[in-house]
Amino acid sequence: MKIAFVGKGGSGKTTLSALFIRHLAAAGRPVLAVDADINQHLGPALGLTDDQAAALPALGARLPEIKEYLRGSNPLIRSAEEMIKTTPPGRGSRLLRIVEENPVYTACARPVALDEGSVRLLATGAFAEEDLGVACYHSKVGAVELLLNHLVDGREEYVVTDMTAGSDSFASGLFTRFDLTFLIAEPTRKGVSVYRQYRDYARDFGVRIRVVGNKVQGPGDLDFLRREVGEDLLASFGQSDWVRRLEQGARPPLRALEPANRAVLSELRAAADAAYELRDPRRYTEQAVLFHLRNAESWANAKVGTDLAAQVDPDYVLGADTAVPVGGAVPAGEPTAAGAAV
Repeated sequence: MKIAFVGKGGSGKTTLSALFIRHLAAAGRPVLAVDADINQHLGPALGLTDDQAAALPALGARLPEIKEYLRGSNPLIRSAEEMIKTTPPGRGSRLLRIVEENPVYTACARPVALDEGSVRLLATGAFAEEDLGVACYHSKVGAVELLLNHLVDGREEYVVTDMTAGSDSFASGLFTRFDLTFLIAEPTRKGVSVYRQYRDYARDFGVRIRVVGNKVQGPGDLDFLRREVGEDLLASFGQSDWVRRLEQGARPPLRALEPANRAVLSELRAAADAAYELRDPRRYTEQAVLFHLRNAESWANAKVGTDLAAQVDPDYVLGADTAVPVGGAVPAGEPTAAGAAV
């Protein structure tokens, strides 16, 4: 299942996303962790040194390789150069699975060993000097959108993405690529303002949001969140000496996390598992096509020099476990996973 963590800058979304990743890994679940924030902090939150985090390969720097691989033998995509961040898969496209080896993971993903289990980590990459003043960060995040458009996942397999802060996620269709979005909110007016923005933007797209209160110090804070957020409030994470030690550079084992805060992680997993059961592959595919057509019309057709609406395979649905044409089985000879050779 595909999970996003969002929130105001400084709300603790990266810390909580890292804790959730560690919780899943400790339970023996396959996890693909994605750092899609402009400030690349997920690696250090998972225990990497600053040098190790800086050495992570950037997805944005490997877009040509990624596109060439995902294009596969899809006859509607004439070249990798004509693929953009929203290009949807079709018959002949190569797909990615969470549990497999493929050239994309070999080039871009790195294993991270945790005190309990391990995960694969992907990172969009930080701004480079040549990007300053001339590039939009969302062009880097576009690699994540392209990957999620081509990724099939099953029950108890998890993609956990640490998103950009605030409402910046709505600058692309990436916010629709998840089964569930956890919005981390502090018990302050600023904290819940991002929730309201996200809720209002997401409403028309059926995006499921659950709020996780953070830095909650007592009943008054909890009452404030309940009043401002209502039924969207899932759980609240309290003050944590464990997190403080982590932020000071220590590496405390997950089992030492306060029992009440560990219980919150279990609640998040239960909510994620429930959201997986409600997923609608047809809507997921239709939304990918919608944002592709929007991008094609607004800028991409002019940039590429062709009508990218022609890349849409109208009878294709990316399913929960595999990709099949609407109303039928996978045609013989059509690759449905990324295991085929490049």
